Amino acid sequence: MLKQPTDQDLHRIAEANHFVLNDAEIGAFQQSIAKSLASYTTIENLSDSTVRTRDRDHGHAPLPEKNAYGAWAWKTSIRTREDGALHGKRIAIKDNISVAGVPLLNGSEIMEGYVSEADATVVARILAAGAEIAGKAVSENLCFSGGSHTSYPGPVLNPLDTKRMSGGSSSGNGALLAANECDIAIGGDQGGSVRIPASWCGVVGLKPSWGLVPYTGAFPIEPSLDHLGPMARTVDDIALMLDVIAGRDGLDARQIEVPHALPSYSTALEANIAGLRVGILKEGFGWEGLSDPDVDDAVRQATETFRKLGMTVKQVSVPMHLHGLDVWTGIATEGAWSVMVRDNVIAYGSQALQDIGLIDFYRKAKLEKAQLFSPTVKGVILLGHYLAEQTGGVFYAKAQNLRRKLRAAYDQALSEVDILVMPTTPTTAPRHEPEASLGRTMEIALNMMPNTATFDATGHPALSIPCATVGGMPVGMMIVGRHFEEQTILAVAKAFETQGISQSGRQSDEA
Repeated sequence: MLKQPTDQDLHRIAEANHFVLNDAEIGAFQQSIAKSLASYTTIENLSDSTVRTRDRDHGHAPLPEKNAYGAWAWKTSIRTREDGALHGKRIAIKDNISVAGVPLLNGSEIMEGYVSEADATVVARILAAGAEIAGKAVSENLCFSGGSHTSYPGPVLNPLDTKRMSGGSSSGNGALLAANECDIAIGGDQGGSVRIPASWCGVVGLKPSWGLVPYTGAFPIEPSLDHLGPMARTVDDIALMLDVIAGRDGLDARQIEVPHALPSYSTALEANIAGLRVGILKEGFGWEGLSDPDVDDAVRQATETFRKLGMTVKQVSVPMHLHGLDVWTGIATEGAWSVMVRDNVIAYGSQALQDIGLIDFYRKAKLEKAQLFSPTVKGVILLGHYLAEQTGGVFYAKAQNLRRKLRAAYDQALSEVDILVMPTTPTTAPRHEPEASLGRTMEIALNMMPNTATFDATGHPALSIPCATVGGMPVGMMIVGRHFEEQTILAVAKAFETQGISQSGRQSDEA
C-alpha cells in the first residue's frame, strides 16, 4: 500500500522540479494527495485480468553437452494441440519474449530469477497452430548488440565456424537454425536483430512492417522501433509462420497502421514475379571503413539472378540512406533510455497491455544489480541520460520528425521500383574477440548496422536471404519492400531461392 508522502518528500520533489513550496502550500497539497491516493488503493485491490501461468511442463536449463553453441537459454517441449498449420514444427523463441512459466533472461544477469506469467501473443498463436515450443534462444544482453558476445551467461558461437559470431541480438536463433536444432525461430528486431544473425548464419530472416506482428508480451526497447519477426532455413517456412503470427491482437498500440485484412503469405509465394522492378540501392554499398568489397560484389552479382527471372534491374539512389543510422541513433538512444531505464519498460501514454510482473521485477533488479549491465547497455544509459539532461529530448523529437522524411525518401524510390536490394551486413560474420577492450566490445556490437537499422526507423519490411559465400561464410542480401507488402518480398525471395543459391556457408578454411 502506498504511504502518504512526508512534508520533506514534497519539498525534495519540488526542489528537483525547480520550484519551492511554503508550509501552507505543503498542507494544501497533502490534503489533495491524500484524496488521490485513495484511488491508488482501489487500483491495487482490483484485478487487471492478466492471464497467469498455464498448467504445463515448464522445461529445464539446457545441459552444457547438448548446448554446443551456447544458443539455448532454456529447453521446453510445449504443445497444446496435435494439428494446425505449424503441426510438426519445432520453434525457438528469442529469450526477450514471454512464454508462461518459463524464465526470461533477455541475455542479462539482472533478469536472473524472473519467470513470465503469460504467453506473448506470438507464442499463443504459434501454439494454437499446433507447433512445439522447443525452447528459448539466447539473446544479446537486453538486446543491445548486433554481435553475439555480450549475452549472459556466455557468447553464442556460429555453427558454421565456431570462432565467429552468429550475429545479434537474436544470436541464439541464428545459431540454432544453422545447426538444424529448430525449424523456425521468432526474433526481435530494433536495429537489425533478425536480419544480422540471418546474414551471418546463412538463414532467412524477415523484419515485417512495423506493427504487422504484435509485440505484446515481448521486452520493449523503444516502441517506435520494436518489431518481432520469423527466421527459418527456407522462405516457405517464413511465409508459413507469418500467416500464423501476423495481424492485430487488440492489445498492441504499435499496430495502428496494420490493415484489418491480410493476404495469405504462403499463397503469395506462387505469384508471378516476372516484370517486377528491382532497385539496387547505391548508398547501401561501400560503407567507408566497414564494407568488405567482396561482400558488395557478391550481392551485386546475385542481383543478376533477378534478370534471369524476368525482372528488371537498375541502380537507384536514396541519398538520405547515408543518414539513416544517424536518425535511428537519435531515436534509439534516448528512446531506449527513457523506456528501459527511466520508465521501467512501462508504455506511458499507451493503451497497450502492460506486463505488471515484468515491470515490477525489472524495476527492482535494475536498482539492485545495475553494475551487471553490459557495456553496451551502460553506454546507452550514460548518453541517453546526458542528452535528456542537456536537451530535454529535443534531439529525440527532431529524430522522430526526420524519420518521416527518411520514410518518404524510401517511399519515393519504391514508387519507381518494387523492391530495394543491398547487402544485409557490410561483412560476413567476424571473429569473436574474447580479449577485446571495453571500447572494442562496444564497437563490434554496433558496426554491422548501417543498412539494417534505418528500416527499423522507417518500418519498411526487410528480409535477409543468403546469396553467396565469401571466405566460406554466408553473405546476406537484404530485400526491402513497401509497407505491408510482405507478399512481394516473399515471392521474390522464393523465386531467388529456387535458383539454387547457397543457403549456408561452410566451415571456414581460414582457421
